[in-house]
Amino acid sequence: MKKHVLISIILLVVIIIPSLVMSQPAPPDDPNDTFVPLDGGLAILLGAAAVYGSHKIKEHRKRKG
Repeated sequence: MKKHVLISIILLVVIIIPSLVMSQPAPPDDPNDTFVPLDGGLAILLGAAAVYGSHKIKEHRKRKG
């Protein structure tokens, strides 16, 4: 039960924090003002997915062998 609560809290933080942290807007005369920086939140999401995936693989190998 504690594990599910911890995972839920981590997922909520990963989802909510990027929406709270805004980047500086582009200057108004910039023709490329539609550019969306995806680096911060996407990097956190990919890192969390890699950690979770490696944990699941380790768990599966432990049960199998």
